This record gives sequence, structure tokens and C-alpha cells, in this order.
Amino acid sequence: LTGAQDGSVRMFEWGHAQQITCFRSGGNSRVTRMRFNYQGNKFGIVDADGYISLYQTNWKCCPLTGTSPKPYLTWQCHNKTANDFVFISSSSLIATAGFSSDNRNICLWDTLVSPTNSLVHAFICHDSGATVLAYAPKHQLLISGGRKGFTCVIDLRQKQQQQLLQSHDSPVKAIAVDPTEEYFVTGSAE
Repeated sequence: LTGAQDGSVRMFEWGHAQQITCFRSGGNSRVTRMRFNYQGNKFGIVDADGYISLYQTNWKCCPLTGTSPKPYLTWQCHNKTANDFVFISSSSLIATAGFSSDNRNICLWDTLVSPTNSLVHAFICHDSGATVLAYAPKHQLLISGGRKGFTCVIDLRQKQQQQLLQSHDSPVKAIAVDPTEEYFVTGSAE
């Protein structure tokens, strides 16, 4: 699965020289992150306009009609930009990281309800916007990085921030959690 600056999203399969599906054509907002759910049957994208779109992976273009796949869900999760997201446990609960004018830069969403009522909880822990997310399922922790180099640890069971750490002097760009969830590592723009 590839996402591009021109907003296009294309799927390729090993052994095929050409794409098997174009989920989104060019001319859209820049794709900032794409992720598959844990089962691999769905994926999502977030873009520079603050939107998230969710798709089924088993969709293939119909050669007779030429119809393109449509997302089964699209909504604006941040009003300035969306930088990252993670599927939480099942595919119906999603956390997003981005930049919103009201400083709700980490949001938890339930995709099984209407988009107008889908915001479960919003966290204000990165005043200049959140750049990256990681999820630690065993401990139900959400770890986010921000533009000013801070890393925030959120307990999803209690829906509250546990820690805010100054981990870098520049934007946090990557977070990885070890398989035992004993450690996490952050990487920055510097």
C-alpha cells in the first residue's frame, strides 16, 4: 500500500508489475499516514487536511465498469491537519494525532456511531500539535509525540494523561514499543 504527496493511495501485490487497485487518485490532500488494522482486512489513511478514511482491503477494481473503491467511513478528525492514527484493539476504536485549533490534538473515536457523535475523548497534551502515535495493547497505553519534542503517555482505561516527558528538542517523528511493552523508543526530526 502506498500513499503519496499528491494524495493518491495505491495497492500492489507481490509478483504483479502494476497496481491492483487505486483507492484514491491524485489531486487530493497529501497522505500523512496509512496503517492496516490487526486483522489486515481494513486500512486507514489520514491526510494533511485533517481527514481520516477507512477502506476494506479486499476491494479490487472492476475492469468492466472501472469503478474505484470508496471508503466506508470518512470524517474530519482534526481541523488543521491529521498526522497519525492507530487502531485500538478492534478496528472500531481509533486514536488520531494531529493539530486542531481547540488543542484537542489526540482524539479517541468510535467508528460504530455517526461521525457527529463518534468522539469518545479528546486529550490536550501537545499545544502545537501531535505528530506520531503508538499503542501498547497489553497495558492499554497510548504514546504520542509532539512538535515541541514532548512525549505523552495516556492511560486509555482511565482516559487520562499519565506522563509528559521532554524527550527531544525537535518534533518527535517516530515511536516504537518493544514486544514486552517494557520500553518505548522515540526518534526526532534532528
